[in-house]
Amino acid sequence: MEVGGLLLFRTLYSPPIRLPLRRHSSPVPFSPLLRASSSPLPLPSPPSAYSQGAYRGPKPQRDLVSDWVSNNDGFVRSLPIFVGGLALLAVLLNRTFSGISPVADASSSQSRADILTLALAVTNLLSGLVWLSIRPKYISPVVPQGVECKRINSKVANYAVLELLWVWESLSATTCCRSLVVVHGGYCLLQIGIAAESLTEVGEPVAVDVHKLIQSPVYRSVIESRKQSYLANLSLYPARSELPFLPINTQAVILQPLGNSGIAIIGGDTIRGFTNLDQSNSASILGSNPRNLGDWRFGSS
Repeated sequence: MEVGGLLLFRTLYSPPIRLPLRRHSSPVPFSPLLRASSSPLPLPSPPSAYSQGAYRGPKPQRDLVSDWVSNNDGFVRSLPIFVGGLALLAVLLNRTFSGISPVADASSSQSRADILTLALAVTNLLSGLVWLSIRPKYISPVVPQGVECKRINSKVANYAVLELLWVWESLSATTCCRSLVVVHGGYCLLQIGIAAESLTEVGEPVAVDVHKLIQSPVYRSVIESRKQSYLANLSLYPARSELPFLPINTQAVILQPLGNSGIAIIGGDTIRGFTNLDQSNSASILGSNPRNLGDWRFGSS
């Protein structure tokens, strides 16, 4: 009897079991190490309303005015010119057909109103000309000038090779990354993507001179600051000459420190092509656990 009462008490007051929620699939490739983890618990079948594709959540709101302005950019920029021109024409027609003397009279209220209207019309004309002269420049990506490269240090463990390739696939699929170089512990662990072509050997990529790179000011500044450095327009920085292994027309570069003895160099094909989210993601992928980087060269397969 007491046992039955104890079981009933535990059944009534035991906390409910929470099942894991189903998450949306991410376009970023999964890490091979994460892929080897245990499979999630099976989930119950969703309700019939969701299985039919019905969405009952909040719908995003659209700003119709902003959409219309963005779709008619040229017309909106020239609109002040049309308004100013119509205002000037209206003032001239009013002075012509209303019987008012064409000579401006300071004592006449109509003349004072016409002068103010002319001033506003000229202001609209000048604003329209300024809007037409200042347009945002569209920055298109370039085709990197170089050769395909895929160099992996032979001392890197097999599981670390999979991780490095997953990093490359993630960055190249979700950002404007076209080149990736990982240097750690005095070794170049990975050089993949598009690299500059060697001047002595046709069709061969330029190898990374690790010793020269470590001695460069750009490397030392990143290691000393321990912060990510983003060169949005590489051609404007003197660091361009310190990265000869990147394609000659590399537009942007992210320099991500890897602990105290390594750096990851990410080259992009678009000026200011890496957004704030891209920079945060690259820092999370490459710099989240720098202590394990030492095992990349000496770890067993």
